[in-house]
Amino acid sequence: MRDELVAETEALVYGDVADLSVWGGAVIDRRAYRRLEGLQRQVADDPTVAVLAGGTGDDREGFFVRPTVAVGSDPTHEIFTREYFAPFLAVRVYDDDAPGGVEEALSLAGASPYALTGAVFGREQGWLAHATDRLRCAAGNLYVNDRPTGAVVGQQPERDQLASHREPAGCQSLASPLTLHSCSRTSMSWT
Repeated sequence: MRDELVAETEALVYGDVADLSVWGGAVIDRRAYRRLEGLQRQVADDPTVAVLAGGTGDDREGFFVRPTVAVGSDPTHEIFTREYFAPFLAVRVYDDDAPGGVEEALSLAGASPYALTGAVFGREQGWLAHATDRLRCAAGNLYVNDRPTGAVVGQQPERDQLASHREPAGCQSLASPLTLHSCSRTSMSWT
């Protein structure tokens, strides 16, 4: 799975968003670019983080940041506890065969100060149901075996909560028909 993730990430094309063949565009401004450039330097120099893909930028024409995948061993590291609004994926590998490994991962994911979008991938329906139950209030949109696209304004419920600050009322509306439909699909099989 690691090699596939790296290959898919490296294959993403960024450019002018008016060109529908590109996957993404530039970050919003120079300030955002510099912030992300600092993040890239920080993780490149950190012995507890390995950058698997991306980790570069280009501000010659626009403020482009390559999609980055970083694997970290410390679950309290900033890459897991901060919201970047950037093409940056922080990954922590856990041993699902170790006693408490899965529960530790679910606890860490559920303890995040942010709650925008999340995804869970698996093959066992019992585990998927357990993970969905444990994380039901951990994300505004929780996807199961489906790519996490984020909320589409006017088309999906958006339940940002906690430090994301838009609607801290809880998680009651997560059980809307649209979200339940999304959570009940099993459209991807990752190995």
